[in-house]
Amino acid sequence: MFNESTVLIVDDEHAITDLHARWLEDSYEIQTAYSGTEALEKIDESVDIVLLDRRMPDLSGREVLDEIRERELNCRVAMVTAVEPDFDILELGFDAYICKPVSDPEELQNIVSTLEARSSYDSQVQKLLALSSKKAALEERKDSEELKENEEYNALETELASLREELSAVAMDLDNEDLRAEFHNRNTARSKLIQSSTDDETGT
Repeated sequence: MFNESTVLIVDDEHAITDLHARWLEDSYEIQTAYSGTEALEKIDESVDIVLLDRRMPDLSGREVLDEIRERELNCRVAMVTAVEPDFDILELGFDAYICKPVSDPEELQNIVSTLEARSSYDSQVQKLLALSSKKAALEERKDSEELKENEEYNALETELASLREELSAVAMDLDNEDLRAEFHNRNTARSKLIQSSTDDETGT
């Protein structure tokens, strides 16, 4: 089923850009850009989701992302990149961090669908989920000792805890997939209660 959302795919590797465009073109309005400069020429308020390579020869994905946020464009951005996540990602204003290769059309569809769902949430919930994406990306690549010793990561955990406290009621209304991602591997009574309540409501 075709969706009215517009997806901008940005990657200097033409083959990857064109492949991802083909995977999504039956479901979304697709635009492509083969450089950071071209991306900034094309992006405007009509773009809902950006799939953004991080390492490009003219303008980096970080520079493009900074400009998107500077313009206050209301779009969700996923970094789709071969650059392994390090603690520097804590400074970036993306919504999701996806490591290449994305080798399955369904995987890419799910990424875009999840970002599309997040667009319906208010800014605080979007922030919660973006921070959770950073935390998950780091936890997949870093051991517990590295994480514990990093001040920025500890600050991230503190901020997430505060946001969860503020938004615990809102979490009941989150999309199931986002909810599972947000509370993945949390063994507190609260997270178990939230998941249980969501499953009861959906009949799962």
